This record gives sequence, structure tokens and C-alpha cells, in this order.
Amino acid sequence: MADLTIGDTAPDFNLEGDGGERVSLSALQGKPVVVYFYPKDNTPGCTKEAIAFSGLTEEFDKLGVTVIGLSPDSAKKHDNFIAKHNLSVRLGADTDTKTAEAYGVWVEKSMYGKKYMGVERSTFLVDANGKLARIWRKVKVQGHAEDVLDTVRAL
Repeated sequence: MADLTIGDTAPDFNLEGDGGERVSLSALQGKPVVVYFYPKDNTPGCTKEAIAFSGLTEEFDKLGVTVIGLSPDSAKKHDNFIAKHNLSVRLGADTDTKTAEAYGVWVEKSMYGKKYMGVERSTFLVDANGKLARIWRKVKVQGHAEDVLDTVRAL
């Protein structure tokens, strides 16, 4: 498990994205990127988070910031998720969870006494030089997208 800290180089990724396009961090070098990890498309918290980030897309765009959501779901599931909820964020399919592992967010979780591996909801702000500028772990969805936007504005 990666133990990333502010100032570290953000691990690159090149994943199948929504709409059949690739989603890659290195392709966005030179401008800030918000990378948020979420467990699963079409679940209550993940849907609220995606809708919240989508609702702020215009504000992030004005600041020259790209927002990318990553989960272990397939690109096809992402396409359905985007269509169903009219999302405007880019989504990447981390189906082998290697990117989540590189960011240290693929962790053991527990539900109803059963242990399993899953994504710990987390967000990373990557600066224009590819360095981690801010890390949010164990994210609570309510108000999170707004908090990220406020942080980006303060850069």
C-alpha cells in the first residue's frame, strides 16, 4: 500500500475512460487535476459525490482544473452512470485496482462482520507539476466537492 504525502509525485495512470477515451494523468500535465476515488457507480454516496462534482464542473473549468473520478467499475458501467445521472466529470475504469493500490486507497473494509477489499473514498489534488498538493482520505460526501473547489481556488 502506497503511503503518499503532499509533495510526492502523483502516480500516473492510463485507464479506459467513459465514451471509449483513455483517461491519463500524464496527458494532463501542466494543469491541476482532481482525482477522486469512489467505490461503485450508482450507489447512493458515489452518486451524490459524482453529481456534486458535476455540478461544479464549470467552476473547476474556469480554474483550468480537470476532475476525474476513478472506480473499479468498467467503462461501460461508467457510460451508463454518466447517462443516468447526466454527469459531466470524466470517469476512469480502474478494473484491476492497480491505480487505487498505487494511491493507497485499495484497502480492507468490513461490512456486517465480513472483511473484503474495496476503495476507500479519497481525493487527491495534483498540481500542474504532477505533485500532490492536497490529500483527502476517508471522505464524507456531504460538502466535499465544494471543499475541494475552495482548496483549488486558494492555490
